Amino acid sequence: MSFSSEVKKELEGKIDSARHCQIAEFAAIMGMSGRVRRSSGGDIQIELITENEIARSKFVALLIKIFNMEQTDIIELSVEGKSSSLIVADPVYVAKILQTLKWTDDTFDTIEPVFVDPRIVQKDCCKKSFIRGAFISAGSISDPNKFYHYEIVCNYEEDAESLKEMLCFFDLDAKVTTRKNSYIVYMKEGNNITDALNLMGAYISQMNLYNVMILKDMRNDVNRKVNCETANLNKTVAAAVKQIKDIEYISSTVGLDALKDNLKQVAIIRLENQDMSLKDIGDLLDPPVGKSGVNHRLRKISEIADEIRLSRGD
Repeated sequence: MSFSSEVKKELEGKIDSARHCQIAEFAAIMGMSGRVRRSSGGDIQIELITENEIARSKFVALLIKIFNMEQTDIIELSVEGKSSSLIVADPVYVAKILQTLKWTDDTFDTIEPVFVDPRIVQKDCCKKSFIRGAFISAGSISDPNKFYHYEIVCNYEEDAESLKEMLCFFDLDAKVTTRKNSYIVYMKEGNNITDALNLMGAYISQMNLYNVMILKDMRNDVNRKVNCETANLNKTVAAAVKQIKDIEYISSTVGLDALKDNLKQVAIIRLENQDMSLKDIGDLLDPPVGKSGVNHRLRKISEIADEIRLSRGD
């Protein structure tokens, strides 16, 4: 099961205790995948069109919870053996749903479906419930082991902007982009996604994501340290190779006896111990010299080698 599926499965069983929050989540599912339709006889019906099983399950659970409906009051339509939509046909329940969603007034003169009526998401808790319903209906999260990406797909730009504003209300860095004919509300940062999981109520998934982020940070830290140590080692090896070449050049041209005694002593020990560290070379000198002192003498030997090369035209 993908991480996104795990999140939705966790959210499937979460039903808020407050009725206003239940309505907000129901409004999100309807705003994403619901519509008003007319039957062949002209009767107004409520229809949810989606193949998302968790969205269908949540839609049914909320209908039962909010409107005291029975499972038998919900009609399931199938096309070629595949579930295509859920329908509420009973005019009493249809009227209740339309009024609850603020898609009509008491007169029922006009019916105007909207993505979300502001009155439904006045409370912070209702905004959270709405975001949860929108994510269940049309959201996804990438595999956090690969990269961090949270998105909800909307059909209309104004719907995407409304959803983005709700996420930004909770200090989440949500943005909107387009993809083909859809508008995508998305977030990229891992911390934003963990906060979004928290406000939707997916606490187990939030902890799982935290664990992945910690492991990735540890691996990245180890890689950085290894890369740094490798780079330092490469520099040390390159420096040692140059030192040996310079000493061998001096030996083959003017001879090591041309060096001062302190430089000659370092040169001989370096030639005889090519893999030895500067500290260990310093310990072999008489008298012993520290690492910086050995490094200073080797730099002086390299300068002498360069002067000889220049004078000889090498």
